[in-house]
Amino acid sequence: MELRNRLTDLQMKTMSALHRAVLTASGGRLLASFGSMPAVELHTIGRSSGKRRTTMLTAPVHGHQRFVLIASKGGDDRHPQWYLNLVANPDVELTVHGTTLKLRARTASPAEKAELWPQIVAAYRGYDGYQQKTGRDIPVVICEPRPR
Repeated sequence: MELRNRLTDLQMKTMSALHRAVLTASGGRLLASFGSMPAVELHTIGRSSGKRRTTMLTAPVHGHQRFVLIASKGGDDRHPQWYLNLVANPDVELTVHGTTLKLRARTASPAEKAELWPQIVAAYRGYDGYQQKTGRDIPVVICEPRPR
């Protein structure tokens, strides 16, 4: 099981790094979106290391400087590291189409998740499959402008 978890984590990190490399090399023209979902770079602070961490994700629900992220990890039974990092430090940055926004992230309440889930699945049906694949409740993360 430990080897499988390590391989899954390595695969996720590799996919994120390749996505970021292609997006950067193409000047934001390639892989900038997945269907109706913009590709976003989530910047968090590592909860143990204190180092800046970057992960490529998609935002199935977005608008007016509000972005919804899904901590699915492909239906894995473990939360993604980026999610654990933003729970520990909710002040995040999100780079979308070359613009970096300073946002505060929070886990959606059960009522908010219930309201958002149909929109999330409409953007990408795979999220429903991920939720069915795992016993954990996949967190929905809402990123909004930081209070001033």
